[in-house]
Amino acid sequence: MEAFRYRAGELHCEQVPLRRLAERYGAPLYVYSQGHIVGQLRQMDVAFRGLNHLICFGMKANSNLAVIRAVTKAGAGFDIVSGGELFRVVRAGGDPRKCVFSGVGKTHEEIQYALKLGIYCFNIESESELRAIADVARGLGRRAPIALRVNPGVDPRTHHYISTGKHESKFGIPIGRALEVYREARRFSSLEIRGVQMHIGSQIVSTTPFVQAIRKILPLIEKVRALAPETLQFFDLGGGLGIQYRNEQPPTAEEFAAAVRPHLQKLGLRILLEPGRFIVGNAGVLLTRVVYVKRTAAKCFIIVDAAMNDLIRPALYDSYHEILPLRVPRGRKRRMITADVVGPICESGDFFAQGRRIPEVHGGELLAIMGTGAYGMVMASNYNSRPRPAEVLVSGCRVALVRSRERVEDLSGREKIATWLR
Repeated sequence: MEAFRYRAGELHCEQVPLRRLAERYGAPLYVYSQGHIVGQLRQMDVAFRGLNHLICFGMKANSNLAVIRAVTKAGAGFDIVSGGELFRVVRAGGDPRKCVFSGVGKTHEEIQYALKLGIYCFNIESESELRAIADVARGLGRRAPIALRVNPGVDPRTHHYISTGKHESKFGIPIGRALEVYREARRFSSLEIRGVQMHIGSQIVSTTPFVQAIRKILPLIEKVRALAPETLQFFDLGGGLGIQYRNEQPPTAEEFAAAVRPHLQKLGLRILLEPGRFIVGNAGVLLTRVVYVKRTAAKCFIIVDAAMNDLIRPALYDSYHEILPLRVPRGRKRRMITADVVGPICESGDFFAQGRRIPEVHGGELLAIMGTGAYGMVMASNYNSRPRPAEVLVSGCRVALVRSRERVEDLSGREKIATWLR
């Protein structure tokens, strides 16, 4: 669904004016559309109808408990990358048996926790991790379900920070080495070979890299099936399907499924998918208020109360986010200006737009930074001792505060002054 649109000159989330939310809960403020989240999940589910499949939401994109609960009620599982994310799944009523555990640095404590909760599978990223999981499982008297994250050596044609499928990546096991690692796994009685997994990157806006990677991995899957015919259950495509931030034309769920289905339907295996950004990216906005407009001989700066600690993507990835005023005067057009939209943090990298043509705005006006439902609040920090924003979930005309705004007092709550300094 199109979650955010203007109605009578006011930008709404579903049926709720965003201005009303900012007035009630303050700014900066993250706002999420439950309808969009559930709608994206349903699109993916319908696209893969006819194939035995499970959608495991990549919750590193957005781990708010209310979002997790909405995803759970829609029937999905989760792709987790830490014990903390698994804790959040359980806290929100999710099913650990629908969780796959990825990540290159799983600790013994995290492995124990996941095994005790009965997760569906560990996606193993190194031979050292394989042996560690085997040891922990043996100590608990359990068999750990495992898949190897196979690195197919495919360029996903995305930002190099979020490209994970090339040979030089820290992620996964090179495809040329994978079968030997599966053979090693077979020698551990405390391991059960349950699947084969890949994840080639994030914000991928073409089906071609996915198809290339699948074609490269299919022969390996058949060899793994011969090695562990009684336990092999699934092939996990990972996540990475992109969204539109600016002028990208990413495939729809149906187009993605149509491209990969011919290579999957003869496998006879369950297909796992790990979409994250695709589900929540355009389900969220960050509301911010203009503090000052500063004009110099060189530039115009629109200084807002949100900052890179609230949304780091522009500073980290030089990413584009559309910025819209919450109110558009009816019957007249705003004058367009060229400006930098910046935050108050003492860093030159604290910006949301540079040299952007945007409608002229004034102090006190509210803006929406679009497409911030993924990798927004989850990457927020307290840099410059700034409290993190509140989060709100909207469903139709219903509104819920799903994370309270931090207070200045919260920032030092776990700190202590050394006794010799008192």
